Order: sequence, then structure tokens, then C-alpha cells
Amino acid sequence: MFKKIFVFLQNNKINYKTIMKKVQWILVLVLSFLTLGKLQAQSESKVYDALTIKSSILGEDRKYAVYLPAGYEDSQRSYPILYLLHPAGPRGTEPNQQAWIYYGELKQYMDKAIANGEITPMVIVTPDANFGTVRRSYYNDADGKFNFEDFFFKEFMPYVEKTYRVRTDKNSRAIAGASAGGGGAIYYAFHHPELFSVCCGLSAAVREWQDANMQNRYPDVSESKLKEWFKTYDVFNIIRNMPDNEKNQFKFYMTCGDDDALSVNNAALHDVMNKAGFKHEFRIKDGAHDWKYWRKITPDFMTYISDSFRQ
Repeated sequence: MFKKIFVFLQNNKINYKTIMKKVQWILVLVLSFLTLGKLQAQSESKVYDALTIKSSILGEDRKYAVYLPAGYEDSQRSYPILYLLHPAGPRGTEPNQQAWIYYGELKQYMDKAIANGEITPMVIVTPDANFGTVRRSYYNDADGKFNFEDFFFKEFMPYVEKTYRVRTDKNSRAIAGASAGGGGAIYYAFHHPELFSVCCGLSAAVREWQDANMQNRYPDVSESKLKEWFKTYDVFNIIRNMPDNEKNQFKFYMTCGDDDALSVNNAALHDVMNKAGFKHEFRIKDGAHDWKYWRKITPDFMTYISDSFRQ
């Protein structure tokens, strides 16, 4: 058969070598497209923004969002994990587990930064901290109606780290958040320094005791009970009273916009940390208490976290 084909090519003065070269080029192009398609399929990241976990502590299902980096579904490797907490605002937005995905444009940033080698691939999860229409809270609330901190550590973290391929050592775990989520990240890191290698508070809602603020939040709780409860979340006094051998157990990064009312509180916390000898990074930049600012500083705090993971 091959002899007949060769004779046909000779009789019709067709150059066999020329045809073979063209065929080879076609094969190379086809294989290239097939390889590119396979790589693109492998490199697609995933976002799931309305997943649920059943909580016996909260007595209801709790929503959460997760970002899975490029290649997660095609590999068996385990990834570092970032717990990224959402804010309680700003006004006009829907502050829930989807906030970092939509307002923060998290997937767009992560995909590009990972592809460019700027940050290491990681899994990111955000739980919904809404207590119905009452409030958003990362506390174990003073009235005992919404114990979100217990849910986070006793149910959410164990569930996440069993469900997803993440590394569970301290050096592969970080926590960060904006506004109320920034305050939550700071409280959680100080309550459980054995769990996190890095904490980032972004325009963090941190305060010393304020009668009106706490009594408006929990009108049915007595002032004496509120003051006793608040000691758990008074990060200023936690740092002031911290023994030297308990300081600097995790890396700490804070940032706030210069037009943000919380910049005064964040600067005060920075001052307390300096006086206590607690190592940290603090940045005041142009901006307000909004998603425009948090999007702008995302590369800064994500690089800080990634560098910690890489060390």
C-alpha cells in the first residue's frame, strides 16, 4: 500500500518531503492546541459562595464562601489557608460571606497574582457572620444569643480543614478581615495564637470600653455584666497586660485609611503595641472606610500573608 502511495506521489511530481513537513507542522499545531486546552482546564480556579455548614452551636445552617486556587481540583497537594472575615458594612452593601468575592473582587486578584508568581496559591474561606437582621458579630455575644466565636473554632475551622486539602500546621494558617472582620481577626489571633502564623487587621473595628456603644448593642445586659464580658475583647488591655513570653507569637499587620473614623483607634492600638514591645507592621494610607480602600490594599496584605507562608 505504501509503495503505491509513493509511486503516486512520484508520478504526479509531488514532493514527499514537502508534504511530510506540512503534516508535521499541522501535528505540532494540533498538539499545541490540545496541550493549551488541557493547561487552561487545569489552571481554572473555583469560587463557591453559598455553601452551608450545619451548626449546633448557632442552631442553624451557616453559609460560607471558598476560593480554590488554580489546579486545586487536578492535584493532590495541600494548600495553606486564609480565613478572611467580612466587614459589617459599609452602608449600601450586603456584608456577608460573598462580600470579598464581589465587592473585594477577590478571585480576579488572586488568579492574576498567583499566575504571576506574586503570591503563593492558597485556599481562602469566609463565613457569614450575620445574626439574622439583628447584627453582625464575631463575638460570643454578651447576651448569649449568638456565640459566633465558639462556632468558628469548634465547628467551622474543623469542618473546613477536614473538607478541603489544606495544611493544618500553624505556619500554614492565617486570619485577616476588614472593619468588624478586622476586629474579629485580631481577637481570634490573640485568643488562639497557637493556631495562626499571621494576622491582618484592615480598618479594624477595635475599641476600648465605650458605655454607649456596648449598651446600645446589648440593651438587655447590665453594665456590670457588659464590662466583665468586654474584658475578653479589649485588645488594648490584653496587649498591655500580656507577659513578655507570650508576645510576638504571630506576625501582625494593620492598615487603615486616613479618612476613616477608625484610623484614630488603629493608631492608638499601634501606639499600645509599640509601648508593649509587640512587633507589627502599621500603615496609614489615603482612603476611607470602604471597598475602594480594601481593594487597593489587597496586594499589600496578601503579599504579607504569602511571604509568611513561604518562609
